[in-house]
Order: sequence, then structure tokens, then C-alpha cells
Amino acid sequence: MFFLQTPYLSVLERSAPVNMECFYIGIFENSELIGVSLAQYLDLNKLESFGERDQCIKTAIRNFIFKNFASHTLFLGNNMITGQNGYVFSKEIDFEHISEILLQSADEITQYFKQKGVTIHLVSFKDFYQNCAIELKQFRFKHIYEFNTQPNMVFNLDENWKSADDYITALSKKYRDQYKRAHKKFNGILVKNLSFEEVVQYENTIYDLYHYVAKNAPFNTFFLAKNHFSTLKGQCGNRFQIFGYFFNDKLVGFHTLLLNDETLETYFLGYDETIQKENMLYLNMLYNMTEYGIENGFKRIIFGRTALEIKSSVGATPVQMSGFIYHNNKIINKYIGKIFKQLEPELNWQQRHPFK
Repeated sequence: MFFLQTPYLSVLERSAPVNMECFYIGIFENSELIGVSLAQYLDLNKLESFGERDQCIKTAIRNFIFKNFASHTLFLGNNMITGQNGYVFSKEIDFEHISEILLQSADEITQYFKQKGVTIHLVSFKDFYQNCAIELKQFRFKHIYEFNTQPNMVFNLDENWKSADDYITALSKKYRDQYKRAHKKFNGILVKNLSFEEVVQYENTIYDLYHYVAKNAPFNTFFLAKNHFSTLKGQCGNRFQIFGYFFNDKLVGFHTLLLNDETLETYFLGYDETIQKENMLYLNMLYNMTEYGIENGFKRIIFGRTALEIKSSVGATPVQMSGFIYHNNKIINKYIGKIFKQLEPELNWQQRHPFK
């Protein structure tokens, strides 16, 4: 599990978002280390914005509630990536013990902050696949509110595809035309796999491109540190790939990938909005990620949340994820389900089916 190994965890330690503090939890049986887990504390008071795309009354209410009743939030898991990446064990552990360990970890960290004079408002256990959520609910999690937000878009690659041509051939005419149209628009843009030195060289531009996209997302709980991408490249080498998109020798976009065994994880990206519209940059990035996955023999690509419809037009399908959440104020916690449903953005999208 790449996201719980030392290179990636040291990246979090050196370049976590400004409003985030990470906790690395060792799980021992007698004196033997049998598991590791990750927790992240977020101070939402330090956030410049929760996301500026949706300016409506519901968003204003949500922002007010977050500032006043949920500004100190603890995540068990990794809030920076989509998927079940919160814990890993070296041996088979039953869900009764896992539920116990996760809640015990949350209590320990809550106490740690209490001693520092900080009250943790919300505790969230992030991203479980449905079979795990069902198991956890049989034990200590049965009294904790379960929520489902946007699904994780996962592309299970056909093992018979060996090249981009195999993928294009499998598309129906409508989506083959979409692919050709996007590629035509892409003309004149050069894609380059960036070395560590180049990531350092373009660091400020990379950050500005990322920041533009992040700021215009519907909802945010953090912004990356400026040195995040160079730290990641320096620590993880070839397991972290960053591709620059150049137009007239100017960096106008980038996308990143994390190589996690047989899974290709898409990470953060950024682009110049004018180029993105004109040259269908985002869609071309999705095609490039897909081609990289096929040509390098990956079994699946995790595209994450957001932009569900366009990701499904490339071939990704939705996988429902569950989270669990509670508030440390007993009165608020009693109504957490009702509050959560009111704050959750409505999800309207149509799944596309691009293959013959």
C-alpha cells in the first residue's frame, strides 16, 4: 500500500497542507508492529476559502456551519486522495478489532488536542468500500452516522488492451468521434514527463495552475503546500509521475499519477482555463492517463471524485464509498444525519457508456 509506506508519509510530514497536521499510528500486538494507520487533523479556520464555484445560499449556510461548528476536524484516513487508504495490516484482522482500533485512535488524538486546549468538533472515518462498511456496522460503528458522497470513479482496464489503439477500437462511434475531436483540438500542445529538476524549475507555475482549479472546486478543506509536488517527486521518484502540458513553450497545464502496485492513482492537476476551454485540455488529460495505464500494464485507474460525467465518458464507472462521521457535541451529533443531508451538494449527472 503505497500511501502508508515511508516515502509517501515523509512527503506528508514535509509538505502537508498548511492547515493540516498528520498522525502516524502504529498498531501493535504485544510488541510486534502488525499495522499502520493515518489520521489527519484539519483546522478549517486557516483556510482561505471552502471553494468559490457555487455561490448560493446553501453554500453560505454550509460555510457558516463549518466555520463555527466544525472548524476542528479529525479524519481517520487520507483526506487528500479517494479510496480506502486509511490503514493496512500485515496479517488478517477481523472487523471487530478494526472498528475498535479506529475508534481508539480517534479518542487518543482527540485527548491529545484537548490537552493542548483544542476541541475536536467532527471526527470522520473516510472512504470504505461497501463490503467493509457493512462489516464495520456490525460492531462499534453501528451507532455512528454513515454517509455516501460522490462515488469514486474507477476504470477497470480490459486486460486484452495493449495499446491506445486497442482502447480506441473498443469505443462506440460516438465516443471514438469524441476522442478524435479532442485530439484535434490538442494540436500544438506538447506533453512532457517532468524530471525532479524540471518540477523544481516550474514549481511556482505548477502551484498557480493547481491553485486555480482547487479554488474553483465546489468544496475544499485544504490547499496543498507550495513545495508539495517537488517533495513528492524527490521522495517517491518514478512512483510519482508529473506530466507538463506546454503551449508555445509555456507551461499551461499538468497532471500527476501515483503508481500503486497494479493500480494507477490519479492525483492533483491544474490548467490555464483559457487553454482548457479552447483545447479540451482536461478531456485530453483523462485520455493520456488512460493510455499511460494501458501501456504500462495497470489493472485499474482510480479517477477519484468530481467531474463524474466526463470521467464516465472515458470509461470509468462509479463505485460507491461510505464514510462515518460523528460530532463531539452530543446535541449536534443527535441530528448529524439531518444536518449532513442539508449540507451535501445535490448530485445530478448522467453516466456515459462509451464502449461498443
